[in-house]
Amino acid sequence: MMPKHQSLRPAATLAIALAVAVTTAPALDAQIIPAAKQSRPIALTGARINTVANGVIENGTIVFVDGKITAVGRDVAIPANAQRIDVAGKEIYPGLIGSHSQMGLTEIGGFDQAIDLRELGPFNPNARAHVAFNPETRHLGPARSNGVLVTVSAPAGGLVAGLSAAMMLDGWTWEEMTLKSEAGLIVNWPASGRDSVYDASIRELRGYFAEARAYRTARQAAPERHPSDSRLEAMIPVLERRIPVMVNANDVRQIQDAVTWAGEEGVRMVLVGGRDAGYVAGLLASRDIPVLLTSVLDSPTREWEPYDHVYSLPARLHQAGVKFGITGGASAAYAHRLPYEAGAAIAYGLPEDVALRAVTLSPAEFLGFADRVGSLEVGKDATLLITTGNPLEYATIVEQAYVEGRMIDMNDAHRNFFEKYSETVRQTRSVGPIVP
Repeated sequence: MMPKHQSLRPAATLAIALAVAVTTAPALDAQIIPAAKQSRPIALTGARINTVANGVIENGTIVFVDGKITAVGRDVAIPANAQRIDVAGKEIYPGLIGSHSQMGLTEIGGFDQAIDLRELGPFNPNARAHVAFNPETRHLGPARSNGVLVTVSAPAGGLVAGLSAAMMLDGWTWEEMTLKSEAGLIVNWPASGRDSVYDASIRELRGYFAEARAYRTARQAAPERHPSDSRLEAMIPVLERRIPVMVNANDVRQIQDAVTWAGEEGVRMVLVGGRDAGYVAGLLASRDIPVLLTSVLDSPTREWEPYDHVYSLPARLHQAGVKFGITGGASAAYAHRLPYEAGAAIAYGLPEDVALRAVTLSPAEFLGFADRVGSLEVGKDATLLITTGNPLEYATIVEQAYVEGRMIDMNDAHRNFFEKYSETVRQTRSVGPIVP
């Protein structure tokens, strides 16, 4: 311990100051300015448009007004005052969706001040991700540059962690960036290990849901006699099946028990993780339970599993008739890797159109915001990408993106570092090698 009146050494003081600066402010060399609201109609013309929902339109035009798509097709009416942008030779796709992420809730590992993922205790259904979302997060830029325009940011910890939220990756405040504040209730299924501990945890989870049902009944019968409880109040949309339970589970026993539990509780379930989902694909398909796969670029966990066991899992689920999306790892720092997770699934047997749907429309349908994003259709948000090719390909460049019709800043830390160190190469070539 430090002596009572001893001050910190200068080096320690500097380290703390730097840590605070990094965790509380965006990188100075990669500031991203939120885009202004769309002020006039925009028409993107001449592109190959992949609508996801209604096929591909060659040499098409997409028109959006006040952030909403008003026309998409080959021969569409363009408002007289529209800004026409020729994107011939390019491709247009809906923005990708990272459907289970820590985006905006974590910044730098190892600094508690930069992490706002969990509350104390095992039962926190009232913890809401959108109000904790940091709009200044430096992880936002690289994700957008790779096509990810929406993330479902989720709390963690305990049995019932809280409510995830669908967040748009552009805006000044969390209020502006919130697409859907209640996308799903996060339940972390107990780890299968000692039977006594495992069974006790499941009984505890059942108890929370029983308490929430009793609370709802009491409030409906005599609200004046039963004061509001924010934790139990947050459970009502789940009990009424308005939002799903997003159950984090990976091994066979966990998945089977979670499916049984969801059926007995009468709640809508979305499986998150699903490492062993291929072994119980028939069960998942028969119960119509969708899966958000959190890892495709991963190795098998058992010695007897083939090397491509995880790579080929999306293709096997597709063949078995299981609805699924691909979300990749939850890490905010790696959110930009989402298209590569889906791309790997294509290399191991998943049809290209299904892979694209798995990172766009499918998760939007599972979590209840497909009326806003996930495909390019009239009436939906103009949240889209202009690219040089399929965004799931490594070589594709996302040249421009729009969020609710706003042309967003494509700057990010990765691009800044690329430009910075490209300059060292240019300078070295112009003056020759530097000799010490």
